[in-house]
Amino acid sequence: QVHLVESGGGLVQAGGSLRLSCAASGDTFTAYTMAWFRQAPGKEREFVAAITSVSRRTSYADSVEDRFTISRDNANYAVSLQMNSLKADDTAVYYCAAGPNRYNPMRSSTYYNNWGQGTQVTVTT
Repeated sequence: QVHLVESGGGLVQAGGSLRLSCAASGDTFTAYTMAWFRQAPGKEREFVAAITSVSRRTSYADSVEDRFTISRDNANYAVSLQMNSLKADDTAVYYCAAGPNRYNPMRSSTYYNNWGQGTQVTVTT
């Protein structure tokens, strides 16, 4: 098991940028694929991006492709989400998640068994 703590959320104007960070502790970090999910008010939690362990294969939701970048620092047990060109529709609570590493990054929330507490991102117009 890994313990996950997100940071970096906040209030930003449309078109702006934010960088979310997730610090992990506990189990060996390289045993996990890491992902970001988000949940807007009244909506289901949805996949944003994922990155595998050593090979760093990535996957993105269509809605964030070319705007968001996921990265990880295995030495420091950290994963980040760089968010550019933010839109009002990106407003949500963003969650960091960890699941057993596989060849391809997994997109289903049911695959991930470790979750952070979430960080709020609010994009204003």
